[in-house]
Amino acid sequence: MSRASRFAKPFRVDSGRLFKLQNFDPRDTSGIKSQAEAVEWLERGVARLSELQEMLYAQNRWALLLIFQAMDAAGKDGTIKHVMSGVNPQGCQVYSFKAPSSKELDHDYLWRTSCCMPERGRIGIFNRSYYEETLIVRVSPKILRGQRLPPSLVKTCIWRDRFADISAFERYATRNGIAIRKFFLHVSQKEQQRRLLSRLDRPDKQWKFSPTDSETRNHWDRYMRAYEDTIRETSAPYAPWYVVPADHKWFTRLVVAAAVVDALEEMDLEFPKITGKARDQLAAVRASFNGGPPAEASIGVGR
Repeated sequence: MSRASRFAKPFRVDSGRLFKLQNFDPRDTSGIKSQAEAVEWLERGVARLSELQEMLYAQNRWALLLIFQAMDAAGKDGTIKHVMSGVNPQGCQVYSFKAPSSKELDHDYLWRTSCCMPERGRIGIFNRSYYEETLIVRVSPKILRGQRLPPSLVKTCIWRDRFADISAFERYATRNGIAIRKFFLHVSQKEQQRRLLSRLDRPDKQWKFSPTDSETRNHWDRYMRAYEDTIRETSAPYAPWYVVPADHKWFTRLVVAAAVVDALEEMDLEFPKITGKARDQLAAVRASFNGGPPAEASIGVGR
């Protein structure tokens, strides 16, 4: 996976100071010339991810949160499915955030996602997230009006305030052992159109189509500006964004897998070492299996 890990780095945004979305090409494949080559590297990445996830779970100190944001038909579901295919479900939690419920609207906008942050030893996945509050809510002001905020708080600076609040929340999370990696699957408008039309033609995909998909396309430029501002204002070394080319799904999955493996390898994970009294207990159990004295007597059961 050493070579594959380099595929993620060109798309990582640690600081948004000079960030411009136009500098990232949705068709980019970083020199990978075929789907077969990408799949081969992806399989290696998934295998390495499986090893690291087992150590993450056993060590039970760190957690990893993966956030996926994208326009419709960019491939979020498929990417999550393929990249996490080798992960033990016991150590992974996936949440898909739709329009907030009435109960959720009675709380602050971070409340529903805060309740779903991953536990230590686990990988949490947000399929959409609190970033909807700086994306769709910004593009569709009627959604903001339905959030029951005091009118005095709904000012032109509300987006700047939300960027600051989200950045503070992510810093707090990382200071408590939750590593955060954020992915914007960057699909071109032309490729999105092709995929949406494919959904109409295929019975096994028609259920994915929503009338709002075409409405969203009417505001494409506004969404791109919202994504650019969001990435620029909330990128940080402790919670970087990855602007992942999404016109070729096979390359998208490779980049995401590489980024996830990099995040886990940065934790210096290892299996807990058994020492001292616990090691003596294991030796006693081994002796009992080999015909020695009963393990209960050796390890002091019932003390």
